[in-house]
Amino acid sequence: MNTTSASLLERLRRPDANGAWERFVDLYTPLLYYWARRAGLQTDDAADLVQEVFALLLRKLPEFTYDDRHSFRSWLRTVTLNKLREGRRQPALPAVGASSAVEVAAPDDDAWWETEYRRHVVARVLEIMRTDFKRATWKAAWEVVVNGRAALEVGAELGLSVGAVHAARFRVLARLRLELAGLVD
Repeated sequence: MNTTSASLLERLRRPDANGAWERFVDLYTPLLYYWARRAGLQTDDAADLVQEVFALLLRKLPEFTYDDRHSFRSWLRTVTLNKLREGRRQPALPAVGASSAVEVAAPDDDAWWETEYRRHVVARVLEIMRTDFKRATWKAAWEVVVNGRAALEVGAELGLSVGAVHAARFRVLARLRLELAGLVD
C-alpha cells in the first residue's frame, strides 16, 4: 500500500491498473458484501450483487474523477443501492420447492450507511496495513493508540525505547491518514 486512497482512485482510471484493481477489490469486497447482507440478501445473492457492482465500477471508474469536495462513499453507496434496486425489479425464477421470497428493504438511514462505511473501510485498511509493518512497530502503535497504554510500559514489554514507541505510533498513524485520504473525511 504505497499510495493514498485518492491516488488509488486515480490509478483505477488507467487501462493497465491491474494492481490497483486488486487493491480496490480487496479493500471494498467485505464492505459491499456486508451492505448486501444487511439489505436482506442471502449469501449467494449478496455475492452476486458484489460482482455486479464491481462489473459496473470496472466500466465507470475509468471515467470517474476524484473530487475532494464530493464523497466517494456516497457515490459507491448510490451505485450499490441502484444495483440492489435493479435486481429487485427483475422477476426472479423461484427455485424448486422454494417458498416465496421476503422483500427486505435496504436501510435508508444515512447515519447507518456512514457508520458502516467508516467502520468497514477503516478496519479493512488497518488489516491490510498491518502486514506492511514489523510486528513490534505495529504492536507498539496499537497498544498506545487503541489500548491507551503508556509508551514507557509498552516499550518495556516490547524491548523498545520510549522514543521508538512514539516513532512507531507516529509512523502507523501517518500511514493510516494517507491510506484513508479521500475515502474517510
